[in-house]
Amino acid sequence: MISEGGGGVRGPYAKGVQRRQEILDRTLDVVATRGIDGASLRAIGDAIGISHAALRHYFASREALLVEVLRQRDADSIARVAGIDGVLPRMAASADHNVGVPGLVTLYTTLLGASVEPGNEDARVFFTERFETLRADLASQLRDQLAASGRHSAADLDQVASLIIAAFDGLQVQWLLDRRIDIAGTLRLLERVL
Repeated sequence: MISEGGGGVRGPYAKGVQRRQEILDRTLDVVATRGIDGASLRAIGDAIGISHAALRHYFASREALLVEVLRQRDADSIARVAGIDGVLPRMAASADHNVGVPGLVTLYTTLLGASVEPGNEDARVFFTERFETLRADLASQLRDQLAASGRHSAADLDQVASLIIAAFDGLQVQWLLDRRIDIAGTLRLLERVL
C-alpha cells in the first residue's frame, strides 16, 4: 500500500517487505557462523526468530533463499562500484568488499559448485544467467576500454571476459583455502597484463 503524499510504503505490505529483507540479511550471518551445511531453513528461522512455516512463506526452499541472497548481493555490489572507472578496478573493489563480509565468499562458491549437480535448478538458472549477463557486460566494457588499443578483436574480448570471470572465481576459491591470497591485487596485475 502506498501512502498518500508519497510518504512511501506502509501497512502489511511494508511489514512483509521488511521481514523478507531481514531474512535475506540474517541468512548470511547464519552461513558465516554455522557454515553452509548448518544454514537450514530451520536454523535460519531460529536465528531470526520466525517459524519454519513463516520462512517458507517468503522462500519456497533453502536453495531459493540462498540464491536470492546472492542476487541481492550482486545488485548491491553493482551499485557500490558504479563510480569506479575500469572493469578490473571495479572487480578488485568488489573482491575487497566480498572478503570482508563473513560467509559471502563461502556461500557464493558453495552454491556455484552445487549448481552443476542435478536437483539444484534454482542455483543452475541463477549462475547460468549471471555468467551470461556478466560476460556480455564485461565484454562491452572491455570494448569501450580497450578498443582504442587495437590489440584485441571483439571475439578476443568475449573470451577475455570469460577469463576474467574465471580468474575472479578461482581466486575466491584460493582465498577460502589460504587467506593470504590477494584477490584484488591479483586482479590489478591481470589488468596490467591486458
